[in-house]
Amino acid sequence: MFEGIITPMVTPFHYDDNQSINYEAAEKLIDYLINKGVSGIFILGSNGEFHVIDEDEKIEFTKRVVKYVNHRVPVFVGTGTCSTRETIRLSKKAEELGADAISVISPYFIKISDEELYQHFKAIAKSVKIPMILYNIPRNTGINISADVLERLSSIENVKGIKDSSRDLDNLKGYLEVAKKHNMSVLIGSDSIIFKGCQMGASGAISGMSNVITDTLVNLYKALKSNDLKKAEKLQQDIEVIRNVVKLKTNPSVIKRAMELAEIAPVGPARKPVLEMDELTDMKIKEMLKYFHLI
Repeated sequence: MFEGIITPMVTPFHYDDNQSINYEAAEKLIDYLINKGVSGIFILGSNGEFHVIDEDEKIEFTKRVVKYVNHRVPVFVGTGTCSTRETIRLSKKAEELGADAISVISPYFIKISDEELYQHFKAIAKSVKIPMILYNIPRNTGINISADVLERLSSIENVKGIKDSSRDLDNLKGYLEVAKKHNMSVLIGSDSIIFKGCQMGASGAISGMSNVITDTLVNLYKALKSNDLKKAEKLQQDIEVIRNVVKLKTNPSVIKRAMELAEIAPVGPARKPVLEMDELTDMKIKEMLKYFHLI
């Protein structure tokens, strides 16, 4: 069972011509997140900019992160690509390097059928022994993983759950019904519905905002677990303060800039084609950080 607040960690880059990976910043960020009480580190997801990172960089980053985390918390590695073959290759490598689980996004750009989607996930799951979490984010991929596909995949032993970023509570309900029957985990991928999702039965969240407002997210989960619903509702409302600022620019540029301004870690810019902040957005980020007492 995967539970709690899992951080889809940003990938730190240098401010050099190649925007190369900053491993020292990654180590600082890992220590920060673990010390704040997150339940897991998820690398090479959407906030980790997997879509602009080369395969050899993914392998080296996975190797270094797994080694540095050193079993303090589980490490989830995003290995999904449009290609079944490439995803299998990356998934096997993640397993070899010691990842605790893989997360696999549905193929994007092409709109495949449910049968093709099922066969894709099945082939990947069967290529490794470590747990696999599906990743549903239809607004980015153009495909919604149906509850029926999840039901079919439940017969594969290491398919352990799904991260749902659809923001659709009916969709979430369908996943939860499947998960309850098959002892799977459902993790919320949309920070705006963590309270509702956990009330419905989700076991936790993979929260992009936890890169910045880690205390808020960890305390939200604790409040939900202790049934302190008044506190949980207030913390959920607070999340809107950062979400309203993050929406201003292309993800994850605002999150990374906020982390630098709060001196969490020198994570650098988002990779191009995403551009750096303008002065007006910087001001709004600073106002947000003041709200959370981070500067």
